[in-house]
Amino acid sequence: MNILDLKNVQKIFDGSLEVLKDISLSVDKGEVVAIIGPSGSGKSTLLRCATLLTEMSSGELSYLGEKAAWTDQQTGKAVYADKKQLKKIRSYFGLVFQNFNLFPHYSVLKNLTDAPVHVLGIDKDTAEKTATELLEKMGLSDKADAYPCQLSGGQQQRVAIARALAMNPQILFFDEPTSALDPELTGEILKVIRQLAEAKMTMVIVTHEMAFARDVADRVIFMDGGVIVEQGDPKDVIGNPQEERTKQFLARFSKQ
Repeated sequence: MNILDLKNVQKIFDGSLEVLKDISLSVDKGEVVAIIGPSGSGKSTLLRCATLLTEMSSGELSYLGEKAAWTDQQTGKAVYADKKQLKKIRSYFGLVFQNFNLFPHYSVLKNLTDAPVHVLGIDKDTAEKTATELLEKMGLSDKADAYPCQLSGGQQQRVAIARALAMNPQILFFDEPTSALDPELTGEILKVIRQLAEAKMTMVIVTHEMAFARDVADRVIFMDGGVIVEQGDPKDVIGNPQEERTKQFLARFSKQ
């Protein structure tokens, strides 16, 4: 069974600006999908729709076969499941933002344990044990009592990844996880994501790191103008694209 299913997703802003045009996408368990494309292509909007941060105009969204949203046949507009069902569905995924979004007044440890305790109902000792193990995997064992302002950007992003993993999600979304980092810090985040891929964590990654997408993803999707232009094996899409728009994008990218 697919972890994620998006069918015929459309998103219109301000009544007329169609940002997503009939997008369909499925992600299987253990699959790593990288989404690439120019600014304004709809990549981040697609991620926001998939993670319930932005409502679709129409289309269907399901996790593990459970519907979060679907198109009402009478109105032609998307309707969403009730609050109880959406709360359950939100537990299936985690999202890592490009700007970390850590709670500045919480220690690193509390950033990792707050949601598992208060949202999932996990006891504090168990949550702290899991958090400690995750920090060790991130190379941050000595930062449990630190606050976000005391960490580098790369360290903050690793904490953000650990925080998402602490909720034990079925699938993890990344929205340009290295875009807010200096180039020298980018490598440490990509290393963490690479390790997650090797551990068969299901992931959808919006990224501008072409070499990373080629080497780590099982599938690359190229978006432009709110549609999926081309998708397939990373070595084919990035190394030998078939669509002219994909070729133009990658050629311009390689010159930067």
